Amino acid sequence: MRLGTFCLIALLFTVESGSSQTPKPVSPSPTPALPEFRPALLGKGPEALINKIDTADLIKKGQKDGAVMFSCLVAPTGDIVRSACYRGTKGSELLEQEILKRLAKAKFVPAIHNHQPVIAVFYGTVTFAVVNGKPRLRIFDNQQLEELQKENDFIDPQPYVGPGSKFTGTHYPDTGTTVALTGVAELALDVDAAGNLKNIQVVNEEPPYLGFGQAALSDFNGAKFIPAFRNGKPVDSKVRVPVYYKP
Repeated sequence: MRLGTFCLIALLFTVESGSSQTPKPVSPSPTPALPEFRPALLGKGPEALINKIDTADLIKKGQKDGAVMFSCLVAPTGDIVRSACYRGTKGSELLEQEILKRLAKAKFVPAIHNHQPVIAVFYGTVTFAVVNGKPRLRIFDNQQLEELQKENDFIDPQPYVGPGSKFTGTHYPDTGTTVALTGVAELALDVDAAGNLKNIQVVNEEPPYLGFGQAALSDFNGAKFIPAFRNGKPVDSKVRVPVYYKP
């Protein structure tokens, strides 16, 4: 349930009738050009995560109001390669289990950089509530508390794997201990509207002094991002993201 090392090396990447009796072939329509960049998105079809979560079953099992953050590695096909849930509110275990189960078969809109689909990390938050006996499920494309509280149309910047980016995933550090521990480093990221990482700092790491903060700095050093989007447009952003390490 924690985001471990990404294995990224081998990932995926009518006839018209004329006036004569002889039909004339029609030239195929050109494929619409992809944008310069676009973040990975939840999507809206039947395979979208929002449409796969069984809210009725959650109520039946006794899930009360709760929220869970998650991250997932989205392949250029839109398939989910890896996923993890964390920082769930008290009593959100059923919601967490449902999210992980549905992420395995969900389909996302893949990220685009330089007009090509790329592998990218999606950061999201799921909120669940029971209102007058009916489920209210929301999924947000970010993990920023202020943005979540206001339910803003904001998408976190997403590190991607591809040309121009040195990001290759997370790599468990040498902790110097004989016991394998799950660690987390919280990073403060300053990313401009072009996806350039302007500043990075470790604001917290648990357990401390075992190298998880330094590992996160090393993993994200030289990373390029799909920039944050607000109301459909790329913007400068200052965000905090947790990076989990599982041996």
